[in-house]
Amino acid sequence: MERVGFIGLGIMGKPMAMNLLKAGCPLTVFNRSPGPQNELVMAGATSAGSPKDVAGQSDIVITMLPDSPDVERVVLGKDGVLEGLHSGGLVLDMSTVLPSLARNIQDKARQKGCMALDAPVSGGQVGARDATLSIMVGGTVSAFERARPILEKMGKNIVHVGDAGAGQVTKAANQIVVAVTIAAVSEALVLAAKAGVDPSRVREALLGGFAQSPVLDLHGNRMLQHNFQPGFRTVLHRKDMAIVLNTARELELALPVSATVAELMNALIASGGGELDHSALVTVLEKLGNVQGIAPPS
Repeated sequence: MERVGFIGLGIMGKPMAMNLLKAGCPLTVFNRSPGPQNELVMAGATSAGSPKDVAGQSDIVITMLPDSPDVERVVLGKDGVLEGLHSGGLVLDMSTVLPSLARNIQDKARQKGCMALDAPVSGGQVGARDATLSIMVGGTVSAFERARPILEKMGKNIVHVGDAGAGQVTKAANQIVVAVTIAAVSEALVLAAKAGVDPSRVREALLGGFAQSPVLDLHGNRMLQHNFQPGFRTVLHRKDMAIVLNTARELELALPVSATVAELMNALIASGGGELDHSALVTVLEKLGNVQGIAPPS
């Protein structure tokens, strides 16, 4: 079994790394804050002092980090992964970053005699915990086949989409669908409340028809309960929408609906809701409509 390194033990990375340990993978870990790293070490992982150190002890290095600058620094920077990775090693970036960065990492890895894949995920904290993530992969077929046994320990729906950057483009498309659907469900429930119709009954009715979706089911219930403990923080989804819009700009492509939803996320963050679950977007529409929450009318 190949030696695996894991960098980035946050809300998603820690359970993903734990699933690799449970599957028997030899695992070396590094995290900026020591708490999660110590938890993994207590569970059987080996500790490393830097990304370069992780790479020196690994055949495959997984990164799961918040944003493009973090990945660029950890993989390409001083004491980074590519400084320590042996020839023939594989960089497996599972963060959500710019497609252009994914292509740059794969170019730089190739120059060092290594391989790289962009493999962002969907499924949230529950999917990370239960190893049921959807994983969308960009890179060569040979690198994908090599990584597949590792990916199968963290996810269920694993698709090789295309060449370098294709995984990140797919994740951007995923984030469009999720964001726009959250906004649509928010508008539907706020409309019901403003009209004096029980939003919980409206949701129940819609779940039986063509409007049914996981967002309506799970996030619709969060909205009704005003339970916005984060499964996926708004500030991170807004970051993903910036990736969507930056990529669209590079392609000279208009995405007006995505741009509007991104502005609603900006409003939520400006009001102090950046650390809330992205379903808290409904609160922005409640304020705009002068709706005092979408609880059923008394």
